[in-house]
Amino acid sequence: MNLNKIDKMIMSSIYINSISKSTQNIGLLNIIADEQIDCIKSMLGNLIKDGFVSPDTKKLTKIGRSSIKVVLTGGVFDIIHLGHIHTLNSAKSLGDVLVVVVATDKTVMAIKKKIPLHNQNQRCVLINSLKMVDLGVVGSEKDIFATVRDIKPEVIALGYDQIHQEKFITDGCKKLNLNVEITRLYSPMPEISSSNIEKKYESN
Repeated sequence: MNLNKIDKMIMSSIYINSISKSTQNIGLLNIIADEQIDCIKSMLGNLIKDGFVSPDTKKLTKIGRSSIKVVLTGGVFDIIHLGHIHTLNSAKSLGDVLVVVVATDKTVMAIKKKIPLHNQNQRCVLINSLKMVDLGVVGSEKDIFATVRDIKPEVIALGYDQIHQEKFITDGCKKLNLNVEITRLYSPMPEISSSNIEKKYESN
């Protein structure tokens, strides 16, 4: 079966719902117009028949999961700015699904030596409100690979200013038996950062 864009959107929505801890149905299947429902149901039926989606429609089969590319990226996201928008759009362009990990408050304290303006749950809400983000999740404080283990991405996109080294991430993924592509995102406006924005307004 040749998958088209709508097939992948349906499968991406099912994948997001299967990994989301929220009880609310999110993604394409929750926002389609009434007149499209019969068409989507027909396409979903074909995906079940061809073995991409489980009969209960709650998860993708092994072949279904291998047919979509999931991108994982992360950050603090305390002050959303144009640099974030560019890098998140770039990350989304690398695959079908973009999952964003929001750093916990304790992690932010450890890295930046200060309390974030918004707590981790607020920052996660902000990230989930962005159009290009399929799912935002709060990360793990003890193990940065815990979310990788849950999401099992095909691509991990590192921000241009993130301290994580590609080899460290690659080795960690290999320990999880995951073959993950590691890529570094670049910003056309590296001078725009949350830290610089805070400094500018603190000085006024």
